Amino acid sequence: MQTFDVLVVGGGPAGSSLAWALRGSGLKIGILDKQAFPRDKVCAGWVTPEVLRLLDIDLDDYGRNKVLQPIHGFNVSMLGDRQVTSSFSGDPVSFGIRRIEFDHYLLQRCGAERMLDESLRTMVKRNEGWCINDRIQARMVVGAGGHNCPVARATGSRSGGELAVVAQEAEIELNPGQLARCPVREDVPELFFTPDLKGYGWVFRKGNFLNVGLGREDKDRLPGHVKAFRAFLEDECKIPPGLIPRFDGHAYLLYNHAQRELQSDRVLLIGDAAGLAHPQSGEGIRPAVESALIAARVIRDAAGDYSPEHLQVYRELIEARFGERRAEPGFLERLPLPIKQIFAKRLMRTRWFTRDVVIRKWFLQAHQTPLQPIQSQAGVGHHSGNNHENAHQPGMESR
Repeated sequence: MQTFDVLVVGGGPAGSSLAWALRGSGLKIGILDKQAFPRDKVCAGWVTPEVLRLLDIDLDDYGRNKVLQPIHGFNVSMLGDRQVTSSFSGDPVSFGIRRIEFDHYLLQRCGAERMLDESLRTMVKRNEGWCINDRIQARMVVGAGGHNCPVARATGSRSGGELAVVAQEAEIELNPGQLARCPVREDVPELFFTPDLKGYGWVFRKGNFLNVGLGREDKDRLPGHVKAFRAFLEDECKIPPGLIPRFDGHAYLLYNHAQRELQSDRVLLIGDAAGLAHPQSGEGIRPAVESALIAARVIRDAAGDYSPEHLQVYRELIEARFGERRAEPGFLERLPLPIKQIFAKRLMRTRWFTRDVVIRKWFLQAHQTPLQPIQSQAGVGHHSGNNHENAHQPGMESR
């Protein structure tokens, strides 16, 4: 029987960031994932400088043999309308990455014992913690397995009625001839919001790779919308006809309407398992990393007592960071669709709205106060973070 203080189920950015933040804590950490790494992950694939700062990633080191595409602007439009360009001078406002490289890099350096290519099959409660797959004993379990996290299912977390976004996307490597003819600038991703306001598509070139996708809230009609979006891109000469053989799909929960319990007896959920994607953009990597660092602080402060009373602060800190979840639609969501479409079409034609609201607020989260990094006992570029009183401060530094 293998034994751990904390078993993390899911080796993506949330799970590996949690394990990384707990290095030097004296806790024995394990990561269980159903796939072997490196593995393909469906994702548009860009991260903000804030994510790289929180994870103390050396850009020169990372970019030496991996894709790290600086982004200095975005083209934004309603699908079929004229594009509005927002340019940002100075340092990059975001970076394009490939998830097959990024996730593997984070997992390799996290310091946890890795059990890959193994699914969570059984999860049985015991007085001293949990028994996983009849061979792993853990004092507590952290669910980091994405939208369909098995820990969320095993602990009875609600999933019915949640507003899930479904997406299909493809990432392909362009040959030299295709690169020379590609009109999409490397440092300017292009975003296309659908006229019915239920989602958006994108085309994004990073290095030699082109990523194309579409995400929407109505999963039943997604294939048809993706087909129409691909045809639109071909008609606009953004991509050559027949360039993309197939699209792969995934889903995630929007934070405002997710109904999952974030913690229970000896269990926490982080990242997409907790339903933390930003409502307007669907961006999930930064919330995944931030929730992992918040969870790491809560675990440290629990000092081995992982009862619901000691883990309750995790939900409080998440809501302080991301806002209180709303069970009902907000005011703007309740407006009749024709009214929203009129305003959206006009606003999307203006530079101030596309730049300051769509890009800076929705996609870059530039209005958010930076999260204070967690102290690693190993002392790898972090600030102090072991004070229990401080753990109750919103966002870990007054927002």
